[in-house]
Amino acid sequence: MRRDWIHPEQVAAWAGLTNRLAVVDDTGEFYEVEDLAEELEEPGVDPERDTLGLWDNETMIGFGQLRLGEQLRDGRGRVSIGGGIAPEYRRLGHGSAIMDTLESRAGAKMAERHPGIDFTIDMWGNAPGHSAGAMALSRGYEAARYFQDMSMKPGEFKPRGRPAAGAEGARLVAYSPALSEPVRLLDNEAFADHWGSAPKSVEEWAAMTGARSFRGEYSTVLLEDGTGPASARVLCYVLAAEWVPGELYISRVGTARAARGRGYAAWALSATVQSAFTAGFTKADLAVDVHSPTRAAGLYSLLGFELVRQGTVYRKAVRAQ
Repeated sequence: MRRDWIHPEQVAAWAGLTNRLAVVDDTGEFYEVEDLAEELEEPGVDPERDTLGLWDNETMIGFGQLRLGEQLRDGRGRVSIGGGIAPEYRRLGHGSAIMDTLESRAGAKMAERHPGIDFTIDMWGNAPGHSAGAMALSRGYEAARYFQDMSMKPGEFKPRGRPAAGAEGARLVAYSPALSEPVRLLDNEAFADHWGSAPKSVEEWAAMTGARSFRGEYSTVLLEDGTGPASARVLCYVLAAEWVPGELYISRVGTARAARGRGYAAWALSATVQSAFTAGFTKADLAVDVHSPTRAAGLYSLLGFELVRQGTVYRKAVRAQ
């Protein structure tokens, strides 16, 4: 057994383990090698200190990775730790060893980036009853939020068109680099009242929309009529990705607070899903906070999305070192 940071040449083994766990634990989180290679190059990531791989001879049997948000939220930093252990190696202390290392790294990295600032650490617990949740509780984490994965196939789609009222001066366009900054600014506004979110920097946004998986051609932006990209007022947006070939993943849906409740999100999301299904996609997926302040789960159900699985985010508050 050996431990080491995840080197670029080891990403194929990392993807193999991650995709195996996606089946074993029914997470639905499948990754191509290129996707994980990009994660090693995300803004602010130091692979040599923010990742950890566990190996049994030449086989990766566990991994962990740490992310720290570049910007504070409510005066606190936010760290997330993810990872997994091969089923046959569980309950042997490997998961705890990864958490020991990365929790220590979280404190050190916060002290470097945001000295004197308290922070929280989040970790994903998969479905209720999964061993990751039990480990989180044993380490002082608390179940903080519940999420639902939802999906829909073409025959289940119930699209919504232009709202009957309140959309006279609006038009839908495909996402483009020219719209990047106004959409980023609206994203930061739209998610400011969402649990666990933090503002995205220009660098973080560029990494997300420049990723291999991002699908700008199926992403939709709702603009006020008569405006161009340079001066556009964005009312709503839907961003899409493709992690699994032929399956569209809805990664971000946001509406300006002053424009909520008018049916804009349903209209824009319908346009995104319709374009994907017309192009031959066989399924659309998304994840939603059960207690979203916009009641997003109800909107998704209205369009035909159905519950696939539930998961829990566990959180621990940490005082600055």
